[in-house]
Amino acid sequence: MSVNIAMWSGPRNISTAMMYSFGSRPDCEVWDEPFYAFSLKERGNDHPLREEIISRYETGYAAIVAHCLAPPPHGKRLFYQKHMTHHMLPGFDRRWILKIANAFLIRDPVRVLASYARKWETVSLRDIGILEQWELFKLIADAEGSPPIVIDADDVLPDPRLALMKLCRALNIDFAESMLTWPPGPKPYDGVWGRHWYNAVHASTGFDRPASAPAEPLPADLQRIAEEAAPVYQRLHAHRLVPSKLENVLP
Repeated sequence: MSVNIAMWSGPRNISTAMMYSFGSRPDCEVWDEPFYAFSLKERGNDHPLREEIISRYETGYAAIVAHCLAPPPHGKRLFYQKHMTHHMLPGFDRRWILKIANAFLIRDPVRVLASYARKWETVSLRDIGILEQWELFKLIADAEGSPPIVIDADDVLPDPRLALMKLCRALNIDFAESMLTWPPGPKPYDGVWGRHWYNAVHASTGFDRPASAPAEPLPADLQRIAEEAAPVYQRLHAHRLVPSKLENVLP
């Protein structure tokens, strides 16, 4: 049976590394930020490569949703979709996500903001997508009567194998050792925005960045955003897949 997986993340949450992890599976097709072009066109905001993104990718909401729900392309068993939650704009029906397997990739907002600010001069709470993460989480939890899957990036980095085994178990799919490594450089499924945003992950061959380094001190404006985001992050964090002994995730 095929499985369509929507991974809901904000930026700078190791979301591209997670996409590369699933993209390393021979049975999995991946899709990089399906609603990016739609969001740029609808919001009118200025982003690097804006016009190229809008002209190259689908911008119709209904058409994107239909593709998200379609069987995995090329006869694959899994269809992994890397979604940015801030691309899910108000006024558009989100209930389609109840027809798909959902997971949420979260990270401490202090770390997110420190990373995001290296690439973008001005940052708002909306830019990091955490409010939308909570809205989508609540939509699923309320409809299904139980919380959806949540995984914290800072639980993945210390022990990727264990974290991915737990994630796959929660998604009711088999873990594959190939998920732990990938070749360096751009990938054929990268969005064109990858050449602006993905330089660090292009240099990687796995989840090989330091996991336990102290969070960087933030300037006052970013610290205020981190403080606004903290209560929402803590609500999501309370539902995360907690690291445990390996035997608890083995068949």
